[in-house]
Amino acid sequence: MPVFESGEKARRIFTDLFQILLKDDTFTARMRESGITLHLIQVKPDLELYITPDGVQDGPPTEPAVIRIKMSSDTAHSLWLGKLLMPVALATGKVRIKGSVAKVLEFVPLLRPAFDRYPEIAASEGLPV
Repeated sequence: MPVFESGEKARRIFTDLFQILLKDDTFTARMRESGITLHLIQVKPDLELYITPDGVQDGPPTEPAVIRIKMSSDTAHSLWLGKLLMPVALATGKVRIKGSVAKVLEFVPLLRPAFDRYPEIAASEGLPV
């Protein structure tokens, strides 16, 4: 049984997660300095987010993103909870990334605060943690 019963719930949770990150001046400054933009594509349920230092846009990007990450919403849930490690997800094909490997390696450590907050967000929405 899927973790998310609706695309709207998944969209709300992952939008909130990235909005938390964007409130961190260090996160946004590092995104700007590195020129990082992110196109997040999740399926089952489907959602697309375009994340820039200026905000989260619902839907496909208005211009090509530097990093594109595609996975199922259930895989995203497992990753954010720390139950699935990114190297394993990549090796097994559960996550597909397009873009500069250097930019991805630069971006991943910036996500730490979101990993810390996601279990609380998921639990507050009634998701299994």
